[in-house]
Amino acid sequence: MEDIINIEKNEQEVNMLSPLTWAYVGDSVYELYVRTKLINETKLKPHKLHIETIKYVKASAQAELLKKIQNNLTQEEKDIVRRGRNTENHHLPKNCDVQTYMYATAFEALIGYLYLTKQNTRIKELLNLD
Repeated sequence: MEDIINIEKNEQEVNMLSPLTWAYVGDSVYELYVRTKLINETKLKPHKLHIETIKYVKASAQAELLKKIQNNLTQEEKDIVRRGRNTENHHLPKNCDVQTYMYATAFEALIGYLYLTKQNTRIKELLNLD
């Protein structure tokens, strides 16, 4: 996964961002990863691609993926996940319980943080563990 956009923040600046900002970026990065993977591995038409993508990017699936990769995270990554999970979010989830939504946000925060700190190889490693 190469940088599509030049990220102009250094690691110290990224650390100062809110975990919800990391999650905002991580949501997009993960969805692009899933879409790209489906396009590369299937011959589905756009509507079916969308339906299949939703299965992976919904909160419950992200929370499950975080559980699967949890034991492979470094201590720094676990701290990022903890910060993402514990950040106060005033958004109420529509299709899942609050705890699942918090874990999904933590997963997105991790992916966003890794992306913003240019750790794309690590993102690939973690996403290929499932």
